[in-house]
Amino acid sequence: MAAPSQKSTASRSGSPNKSMTVSIHREDYSDDDVYSPNVRISESQALLGIDDHQRYMTASPLPSAQPFVDDQPRDNWNILKMRSKYYLPILQWLPDYNSQLFVGDLFAGLTLACLMIPQALSYATALCKLEAIHGLYAIAFPAITYAIFGMSRQMSMGPEATLSLLVGSSIATQNHDPDNGVDPLAWATLMTFFVGVFTFLLGIFRLGFLDSLMSRALLRGFITGVALVVLVQQTIILLGMVSLSEEQGITEASTTIARLAFLVRNVSHIHVLSGLVSLVSVVLLLGCRVLKAKTNRRWIQLLPEVLFVVICSIVATYVFDWEHKGLSILGNIDGAGQLPLPSIPAFPSNHHMKDLLVTAAMIAIIGFVESVVIAKTYSTRHNYSVSANRELVALGVANVVSGLMQGIPAFGSVARSKINDRAGARTQMASLMTGVLTIFAIFFLLPYFYYLPKCVLSAIIFVAVLSLLGELPEDLHFIFKVHAWRDLALLTVTFLATVMISLEFGTLLAVTLSLLLTIKETSYPRISIMGREKGNHYRFRPIQDGPEEIEHIEEVMIIRVEEPLFFANTGQLKDRLRRFEQFGDMTIHPSERPRLGESRYIIFDVNNMPYIDASAVQIMLEIVVSYHQRGVQVYFVHVKERPLEMFEQAGLLELVGKDHLFNRVSRAIEAVERDIAKHQSIVVS
Repeated sequence: MAAPSQKSTASRSGSPNKSMTVSIHREDYSDDDVYSPNVRISESQALLGIDDHQRYMTASPLPSAQPFVDDQPRDNWNILKMRSKYYLPILQWLPDYNSQLFVGDLFAGLTLACLMIPQALSYATALCKLEAIHGLYAIAFPAITYAIFGMSRQMSMGPEATLSLLVGSSIATQNHDPDNGVDPLAWATLMTFFVGVFTFLLGIFRLGFLDSLMSRALLRGFITGVALVVLVQQTIILLGMVSLSEEQGITEASTTIARLAFLVRNVSHIHVLSGLVSLVSVVLLLGCRVLKAKTNRRWIQLLPEVLFVVICSIVATYVFDWEHKGLSILGNIDGAGQLPLPSIPAFPSNHHMKDLLVTAAMIAIIGFVESVVIAKTYSTRHNYSVSANRELVALGVANVVSGLMQGIPAFGSVARSKINDRAGARTQMASLMTGVLTIFAIFFLLPYFYYLPKCVLSAIIFVAVLSLLGELPEDLHFIFKVHAWRDLALLTVTFLATVMISLEFGTLLAVTLSLLLTIKETSYPRISIMGREKGNHYRFRPIQDGPEEIEHIEEVMIIRVEEPLFFANTGQLKDRLRRFEQFGDMTIHPSERPRLGESRYIIFDVNNMPYIDASAVQIMLEIVVSYHQRGVQVYFVHVKERPLEMFEQAGLLELVGKDHLFNRVSRAIEAVERDIAKHQSIVVS
């Protein structure tokens, strides 16, 4: 029946559109392991799901697609122009820019500048313990650089609380010994430079996939730990107890536990004016956040509450002379009205350099993970494409420039990017506008920040960090809902390590655990043991799909390989096969008694194994040899072309025998039945 049908189909499908044809095997797309002849059908018929009978009666109603052919001359100049648009996205979007886009981007840039300038002042002074101007450098130069090299149209580049705290903590650790300390500014800018170098190299070596290696539970535990560290640290400033804490030996290198103990012991020594100003600032900022969360009105979403609190506190401090009543203010900002020249600071001594590089690498990993997530989120929402590797290059260049221009590390922020999107940012021009407006502030606005209370800067950080804690309940609810106890343990361990030991240890632990978990998961090959459906001799499904309906076959073990085999996932293959042979299930503990008898026939279904590397095929060769030594026959089903070539080159095909290769499991079972019958007849005779 197959031959006439194929001929009939060929004659009917010879339409002018010359539609492509593909060979369809029923077992390639169905769990049914029943013999069906090779039938030539049009590709569009296969996609439309036309059944066997309809295939002979129906011609394809869809024309063939003709790929676009680029007939432009491929000289060096045209190739350079084409490649430059790819590697410098500004050359792609700027020529098509128009006034309508400019209005939205300008408003978004202005909105972000009003939010980010006070935040950057806070992060530089309160977290990094540097002059406030360096926080503004970390907005201006990375934002402008990212607008040239970056692909995300909504991402907001600038300093982040988590990363700024890591910089400040690193400086405090190095200066714990005053006789062997480092220059804070040189350390911070050199660290920023190396953050950029590491991020740039990740992009050049196409390691953008690393953002998928960080477990959500680990990140949540680390971020929650950092948030608690920042909250406790800033509470001392909010309550006006900085001088008292220094007198009692609390330094930047002190642990969070030590700071909490200090707050409990000295709760009666709160500076009342600082506490009141902090309380009002926090209440106003939180109130605006709650209002924004409860309404979708655009004008409310874009209220610059941070700028409003900053202006009000500056005016109140000046009018009521709070400076002379014990309220600590920002004062003169060194570097106002000028931009630094690019320079690389002097390198520290070798024993300091190792710590700098380790911290820079951790900042690079944490920063790019969040930034790439932001870029992918908004590219999907607004229907444009981004490349993780090119984003890494853009982020790396932005931080290298920031380091050369005396800035601190800058990456994307989820909260700021959301505001940028709602404010109307539709191209990278919004990031460029933010950078230009920050430079304007450096030249003309910094003197007006003289009376800005430091407790207000801490209030800005306090509220920003509270939003990080606000995400914890949702993640915990989900973890308990799905009973993800391993994720809960990882979250808890990372959180406790960050809070009770140090930020650096918590960061290193989070990164290390993520890598170890990834290696652990990839080192186990995805294989499953197949069984036969009860009452049907030609249907085979994984045993775990339905133990009540699927049965083992006596003396026969069918193993389905679910993925390509390579050096990383075949180390445990022998052990897993042995456990399958004894217990039929990986959930049974190996200390228990074997559940199955010895297998005399092993069938490997490798339909889902598109390739196998040299290391894996060598291990497979050893497995087959060990089976043969035990008198076990081995069969292979659905061997693809590339694995078959490797089998032949390695000698595995000769060892197994071409007569032990089949295109369906049912055919292999028939061969097993014939072999069993042959041995029984020999025994009888």
